[in-house]
Amino acid sequence: MTQRSVLITGCSSGIGLAAAHSLRSRGWHVFASCRSPDDCARLIEDGFDSPQIELRDSDSIRSGLQEVLKATGGTLDALFNNGARGMPGAVEDLPTDALRDLMESNVVGWHDLTRQVIPVMRAQGHGRIVQNSSVLGYVAMRYRGAYVASKHALEGLTDSLRIELRETPLHVSLIQPGPITSDMRKNNAQQFFEWIDWENSAYSEDYRQGLVKRFSEKNEGLDPFELPAEAVCKKLVHALEAPRPRARYRVTAPAHLMNGLRRILPTTLLDWVVAKG
Repeated sequence: MTQRSVLITGCSSGIGLAAAHSLRSRGWHVFASCRSPDDCARLIEDGFDSPQIELRDSDSIRSGLQEVLKATGGTLDALFNNGARGMPGAVEDLPTDALRDLMESNVVGWHDLTRQVIPVMRAQGHGRIVQNSSVLGYVAMRYRGAYVASKHALEGLTDSLRIELRETPLHVSLIQPGPITSDMRKNNAQQFFEWIDWENSAYSEDYRQGLVKRFSEKNEGLDPFELPAEAVCKKLVHALEAPRPRARYRVTAPAHLMNGLRRILPTTLLDWVVAKG
């Protein structure tokens, strides 16, 4: 039996790295891509194939995928789109170039890679595409507008893609995690201080007592209800291996809770709950 192959983006840490190890242990040929050459080198030392894919660079996406297809003889059984970045800050403080940059890495790059993978899967007669979204793909949160926008866009694109491919042997699924242990907090801090002029913002005191304080704390422990990245891997395995994968997989209690609340609460009350949370 030919070994199943999967390309995963964003494997330097967190969900992507956990997924790479989990699927390799299940016999998959894992292509664990990263945007940083140093991270790729580290994964290669750990025995992975690790093509470099920078999702903001169409040439990098194309060359990374070609590296995968060359290694597999032109086939690919599954794609797990995972690599993404956050951009904390109020919508009015968010530079347009920052939003554009985030959408390139969180939406446009995913779309580019997925479009290139679909013809490969059509030709071979099967394939799985799994998109790693977020609880923020279906609810909003203050000071997370850019990330919320990217995940809402991803959900819409994925829903349309799933409907368009329903008569084909290609399956499309969304994973919607809540708080998961990862390097996202550290990466968010880098993006915040690079792009947001927080000291001159109307929200400066909120930032000082909230985001800035949070980013400066070194050992603050886990968030409430936070789960390890392996919790996502259980859902990913089902999406990739089950005969009839689900359209959506929610992970963590907050993801399930917020899905229920958005269905039963009027918008003004849901806004109040989210703002207080």
